Amino acid sequence: QVTLVESGGGLVQAGESLRLSCAASGRTVRIYAMAWFRQAPGKERDFVASISWNTGSTYYAQSVKGRFTISRDNAENTVYLQMNSLKPEDTAVYYCAAGSRGYSDLVSEYDYWGQGTQVTVSS
Repeated sequence: QVTLVESGGGLVQAGESLRLSCAASGRTVRIYAMAWFRQAPGKERDFVASISWNTGSTYYAQSVKGRFTISRDNAENTVYLQMNSLKPEDTAVYYCAAGSRGYSDLVSEYDYWGQGTQVTVSS
């Protein structure tokens, strides 16, 4: 079992930045990829970014390319999401996910999920 805890969410104005953190604990040895998803009220849970735990290779949703950066700290079992130039459209609950397979943009490919952290961007 793996436990993921997100932090760093909050309320910001459009154009500002925010950095999310996700700390993993438990049986983390089988984690090969971690990712960030987000879900706005009444909408599907959408992929944001993913990272291969061992290689550091990253993949981003088109809507956040050039603005968001996913990174990891292997020693601390933590993944980050640096969000710059935030837009009101980025408002959502952001979820951290971990899986034992290669990084993916599909919800079904991840085995563990955090509780989510709210990000609200005002205009």
